[in-house]
Amino acid sequence: MKRRTLYCGVLFTVIALFSGCGKQGYKDGLYSGRSGEDDTGAWGEVTITITGGRTTDCRFITRQKDGTVKDENYGKVNGEISNRDFYDKAQLAVRAMAQYARQYQETGDLKKIDAVSGATIAYNQFLEAVENALEQAKR
Repeated sequence: MKRRTLYCGVLFTVIALFSGCGKQGYKDGLYSGRSGEDDTGAWGEVTITITGGRTTDCRFITRQKDGTVKDENYGKVNGEISNRDFYDKAQLAVRAMAQYARQYQETGDLKKIDAVSGATIAYNQFLEAVENALEQAKR
């Protein structure tokens, strides 16, 4: 009888330990992450808020080599649109950055973020920056 009780206790403990494997818990708080630089020296920065173990807010920006934020002026030269095609492509990336952050905030799952054609560098920077932020949030 004692052996059976001991066996059941050990089995219960092993099951309890392994049932938590694969689940990632995150501490509540505000976390920031940064991607590495791309071939032009630009990088991405993300700030995420975790509440109740899930992402409740996500902000993502990318910066040019000189630190300038890629925003509505990204793709302009001296404040003017000198090359419409270049400007339109640059603005596609800016819109994609907001989309990546919104999708992550809604799903909390990096695997559910859809890459936007023409903005894959920003996509990769986003993934890397979020992973770096989440590394800080691990329990």
